[in-house]
Amino acid sequence: MFTSEKGVVEEWLSEFKTLPETSLPNYATNLKDKSSLVSSLYKVIQEPQSELLEPVCHQLFEFYRSGEEQLLRFTLQFLPELIWCYLAVSASRNVHSSGCIEALLLGVYNLEIVDKQGHSKVLSFTIPSLSKPSVYHEPSSIGSMALTESALSQHGLSKVVYSGPHPQREMLTAQNRFEVLTFLLLCYNAALTYMPSVSLQSLCQICSRICVCGYPRQHVRKYKGISNRIPVSSGFMVQMLTGIYFAFYNGEWDLAQKALDDIIYRAQLELYPEPLLVANAIKASLPHGPMKSNKEGTRCIQVEITPTSSRISRNAVTSMSIRGHRWKRHEQPDNNIDTTELGILVIPEISVTNVAGERTGNGEKGRTLGEIDAQHIQGVQETATDPRTESKSLPEIRRQKSVRKMMEDGINSPGRVQF
Repeated sequence: MFTSEKGVVEEWLSEFKTLPETSLPNYATNLKDKSSLVSSLYKVIQEPQSELLEPVCHQLFEFYRSGEEQLLRFTLQFLPELIWCYLAVSASRNVHSSGCIEALLLGVYNLEIVDKQGHSKVLSFTIPSLSKPSVYHEPSSIGSMALTESALSQHGLSKVVYSGPHPQREMLTAQNRFEVLTFLLLCYNAALTYMPSVSLQSLCQICSRICVCGYPRQHVRKYKGISNRIPVSSGFMVQMLTGIYFAFYNGEWDLAQKALDDIIYRAQLELYPEPLLVANAIKASLPHGPMKSNKEGTRCIQVEITPTSSRISRNAVTSMSIRGHRWKRHEQPDNNIDTTELGILVIPEISVTNVAGERTGNGEKGRTLGEIDAQHIQGVQETATDPRTESKSLPEIRRQKSVRKMMEDGINSPGRVQF
């Protein structure tokens, strides 16, 4: 570690001690822009024998319990590197040189398992149901399956998974080590969108090292330093995959690809089904090439949303639409009547459908033809569709025809005087 880097860390340590509480928000806002300080702190953490390691860990813990959100995230960005250093020292059985790192990890863990009132937290997660839409699927897209949406909704009772309450820990042992570290990685993954790129790079690198140290692949990766195998748990590897999946789509494609291959390699050796399932699912869903990412913009995982489509076509024939077609029967008055002989009297042809082409709704009473035609045909006298009305109009038509014929034959109509 160079003298200039050491001076940057010492200045940071002394600055926070003399900082008044009113200036804490402004100090936290400007802290994330100090890239030279962040790189110097990484070098301090990577040197277990450094004299600055203990005060740095103490100040990072003060940041975490200060209650300031940005100071908390500043500490969280070093969490992958802190976990690696602790596991590397534990594997080499040099426990005394990792006391301050262990204390920091335990302090963060004990703060996260309780709320502000000091009560134990119980984390819950609702498993999504196929009958409910999400960013990953639409219920209508599985309409071709045997199960329908209504059937799925009956079986789609929400299932909630609970985590906690977690017990307080005073020290890390071989029995509770990965229970604590898995929970810490869970807290880190919850703040992934706020982590800088250097933290994501550190996460991918330590995942590869943890998985291949002590195995033949270590020589392929050319990792130097520790050569002992580091034990891992299945849940810990799943949490590592969560962060790696995020790194794929946020500018760290190459490192994330290498870390994913190493996790699959280790999970196959350990015969862990959960990491294998998650890792292979991630690998199968990846695009063929690296994803472009905006380093300055908001980071997120890109998901293609299936467009919503109607389950039933508007033109589909259903039982409701069949019942809607209520065809009206009509008896024609007399097909032999010559309309040219009736003068101004016009008897129009009656259609079985409405003029507007709309079909009568199911359960709706049919309107009379004269009421419909009056809306569309002006100046034409209509005959009512009521059978009783038709029966009264037929004799009048015949009477007018007979009168006209008698006048044409030169015969006077009865009751009329001839001059």
